[in-house]
Amino acid sequence: MARLADRLFIGLGGHIVAVDVASGSEIWRTRLKGADVVTVCVSGNRVLGGTKGELFCVDPTTGDILWHNRLKGLGTGILAFASSGDEVVAAAKAAQEAAAAAATG
Repeated sequence: MARLADRLFIGLGGHIVAVDVASGSEIWRTRLKGADVVTVCVSGNRVLGGTKGELFCVDPTTGDILWHNRLKGLGTGILAFASSGDEVVAAAKAAQEAAAAAATG
């Protein structure tokens, strides 16, 4: 099973996309809603995505939507996330290690 640190999760055009950090290849993409900005946050072993004022929880392995909250009454703006930063540090470290391995071939 792939580690979360081996994947980069991006939000683009109404989708969350999982990308392999070592190769840059797409692993999966999940359409959330519309063709709008998607903000993304890794929290524990889940990927959270926000778009058009709604919140989605996605399985990081499959891209399946696990749950969805419409956040009624809060409007349709961009969702902002906060994180401890541990996931970001782990992903950056994995990317550096992959780049070093590729350089030494």
